Amino acid sequence: MQQLNRRDFLMSTAGGLAAAGLGFGASQLPAQIAGERPIRDKTVEVLNPRMRVPLSFIIDDSTCLVNLNKFAVPQFAAAWNYDRYKTQPWRKWPDEIPDDFVRKFGNWCGEQGVKGKYSIVPYPACVGRVDRELPGWTSRELANSLKLVRELMMPNWDIHPEMITHTRVIDTKTGHPYPQRGPEFMENWSWTDGKSVDELADYLAYALKILKNAGLHCDGITTPGGFASRVVPQLAQATLESVRDVYRSEIPHYFRFVIADGEKSVAPRVEYASGLESRDPKCVVSIIACTGDWTGGWDCSEPVGVDRFISADLKSGRMVDVIERGEPAIMLCHWTGIYFNGEEIGFKIFQEAVRRMHARYDHLRWMKLTDIARYWAAKELTRVVRNGDRVTFTAPFACPDFTVRVPAAKGAQPVLTSAGRPATLSPVKKVGQLKSGGWVREKSHVVACFDLPKGKSTLTLGGL
Repeated sequence: MQQLNRRDFLMSTAGGLAAAGLGFGASQLPAQIAGERPIRDKTVEVLNPRMRVPLSFIIDDSTCLVNLNKFAVPQFAAAWNYDRYKTQPWRKWPDEIPDDFVRKFGNWCGEQGVKGKYSIVPYPACVGRVDRELPGWTSRELANSLKLVRELMMPNWDIHPEMITHTRVIDTKTGHPYPQRGPEFMENWSWTDGKSVDELADYLAYALKILKNAGLHCDGITTPGGFASRVVPQLAQATLESVRDVYRSEIPHYFRFVIADGEKSVAPRVEYASGLESRDPKCVVSIIACTGDWTGGWDCSEPVGVDRFISADLKSGRMVDVIERGEPAIMLCHWTGIYFNGEEIGFKIFQEAVRRMHARYDHLRWMKLTDIARYWAAKELTRVVRNGDRVTFTAPFACPDFTVRVPAAKGAQPVLTSAGRPATLSPVKKVGQLKSGGWVREKSHVVACFDLPKGKSTLTLGGL
């Protein structure tokens, strides 16, 4: 089944597929350009952090105050002669998604331990720039909204620009939208076709700088609709360049792809790795969502509902499928559908999905995309050499809660040595107690969890 990137409504017509710039199905993701890969001893298995399954929640189309798609729909309609846009009741939608709802949502997620990604569209639908002003709101209201994002959301959520406007393409030399209004000058569609790495990096950097001016930190970007669907290698390289340039981020990442069913892996893809044993290692990580938006959609359409995520008997659903195979289970939504014009239908669906997942599983770990990207970069790019009872790690990137399974004889006492300082790990009785600095016995193996330092470190298993 073909999966379009976060614009499922466009799947209903052939014209819609063209409008979306063609998404990628489970068998159609562009080939990974991996870059360098180190030596890795096959007897040493890198597991999930603390042997838990990473979870995350991706929120698209969010920004400060502006109900983005109320203002986006007439621009979409101007670009496309498409009945779906023309019949959208956008005039009835509220102009604002209030900060009171952001606070309600953020507090509930904090209580449940939920983490993920929260977009801040920098220049939402050309209404105004979040680093300057939003016409229709006072400067104090904008300042308070940004403060709320910094203080409530940023500790548990990555902040991404979702390009610049999520609608019309901005001329980065003038700061104004191009006068043309066709799909070739809309971010969601074909403007990116044929663009070079440098051209895309310039555009991404413009979006990132607005958020930096507004006091928000970003380690990654999100693409709107079909943005860069035909230039994915260039997008990956442009993300690597722009995020490193603007924020000096060590491991940039991007969200572009959705695989909402089937058996194809949804694990992050570590791309363009280079200089792994140099002073300046590089890579970029592609984050993949494993669900469609079943909470209410970008346009507050009839939601698919919670059972698609996880059924009432807790036995089936897409999240169950992915969690059971141990891959990062990353849910997707649109902020407009979570708020659902004040009815909060999407929020209620998400709350029930979280309740059901927590009721069934006790080995989940909510993580920001930044943390997932770092773990997968360390997992794939750390050199691992085993010599008897010694395992030497050469890591281009430090990583907390790095967890490995290693053959070990009875009586093994794992010791991690870094920078000449040995530290004995502490045994725990069961996997659920595992944390950094601990280890647990598994038959003929030891599972050890520790904070992996950048550079060289050695895990010694006496008695092997």
